[in-house]
Amino acid sequence: MRTLCASTLIGEFFVIGFAGLVAMKLDGMPMATVWTVCGIGMLLSVLLCGMITRPGGVQLGWALQVALFLSGLFVPMMFILGVVFGALWWASVHYGRTIDEAKARWAAQAEAREAAEAQG
Repeated sequence: MRTLCASTLIGEFFVIGFAGLVAMKLDGMPMATVWTVCGIGMLLSVLLCGMITRPGGVQLGWALQVALFLSGLFVPMMFILGVVFGALWWASVHYGRTIDEAKARWAAQAEAREAAEAQG
């Protein structure tokens, strides 16, 4: 799960940065505010890569997905990208857990086979 989720978060890192470049060109948006908000979002996306397997890591990832979607209030294209990355996040969590469970089953089966071979 960690690899899939981290890949999604790194993709979001770049999308948030590009959204900051677009928002910077909007009238009425101070550049300092744009880059403070985008910088925090980019930092969170990188920090979450290391927190995925910790308690609350996936929930924080969902919070970042909601924030990404809501950023569409300022940059309308982010509504679409928020939905896309929300779907990617769901797929990363869902299929990542499925893969982790399969790996654990295979490891347990291999261990059982080795134990049986060692006994006789």
